[in-house]
Amino acid sequence: MYLSAATQMWEELKANRLAQFGTVTAVTAISLVLLRKWIAGGVCRCRVRLDRKTVVVTGANTGIGKETAHDLAMRGARVVMACRDLSRAEKAAAEIRRSTGNGNIVVRHLNLASLFSVRQFVQEYTATEDRLDILVNNAGKIHFDDLNFSKAPYDSLVSYRQSKLANLLFTRELARRIKGSGVTVYSLHPGVIRTELGRYVQTRYPLLSVLLSFPALLLMKTPKQGAQTSIYCAVAEGLESHSGCYFSDCKLKEPAPEGKDDLAALRLWEISAKLVGYQEEN
Repeated sequence: MYLSAATQMWEELKANRLAQFGTVTAVTAISLVLLRKWIAGGVCRCRVRLDRKTVVVTGANTGIGKETAHDLAMRGARVVMACRDLSRAEKAAAEIRRSTGNGNIVVRHLNLASLFSVRQFVQEYTATEDRLDILVNNAGKIHFDDLNFSKAPYDSLVSYRQSKLANLLFTRELARRIKGSGVTVYSLHPGVIRTELGRYVQTRYPLLSVLLSFPALLLMKTPKQGAQTSIYCAVAEGLESHSGCYFSDCKLKEPAPEGKDDLAALRLWEISAKLVGYQEEN
C-alpha cells in the first residue's frame, strides 16, 4: 500500500513541472548551505577573556589578521596591530575600536623583513607593565642547495609549497628551543580564504577576476572564518603540550611526513639565522 502511494506521488511529481522545479531548487539550496557549512570549517567556541593581557597581531590591517585582532579585542585584550601600511592600519584600528568598545588598540609599523623589528616589538612590550602574552603572526620540499631559485627556473607553486613547509619546520624547531620557557608556538592552516590577496588579480586580469568572483564566494572561507584557527591557538586552554604542532579547523592535525623532519628543521633554522645575521644569546 505504502509502495503504491509512493509510486503514485513520484509519477505525479514527474508530470508536474512546477513541482519538479521546486524540488530541484530546494535540493540545490540545501546542498549549497551544507557545502558552505563544510567549507567554513571549525569555529573557536572558547570564551576565555584576555583582560589585562597584551597581544601583538602582525598584518592586522586586513584579512585574517584584522579579524583576529577584532576577536581578541572583543575579549578585552590590549591589541598591538603591527602593520606595514600604517594608514590602512589606523582605519582598521578605528573600526575595531568602534565595534568592540575597546579603546586600547595600538598601531605600530613593522618591517617584516627585519628580524630585529620583531625582537624589538617583543622587548618593548615585555618591558611594560602589560606582559606580552600572545604573538600571532599572520603561516613540498626544502631545496637547501637552491633556496632562492638561482640555479633552477623559478616556479611559483614550488616556491609557495616550500615556504609553507618552512613555516611548519620553523615552528617545530622553535618549540624545541623554547621548551620549558612557558611560551608555546603553533603552526596552522587557515583554509582557502577570500582576502585582499586577490586584488592583484583584479588589477592585472579584471575579466578573470569577474569570472572567478562567484566560485570564490561559494568555495572560499570569509576572513572571519579563516581566522578561527588562529584565534583558537591563541586562546584555547590545554594546548601547551602541543607546542610546535600543526592545527587546522580548530583541531590538532597530523602534518605530512616532511613537516616532522627534525633534521631538516634544524638545518633550516641554522641557515635562516645565518641569512639574517642572528646569533643566539648565551
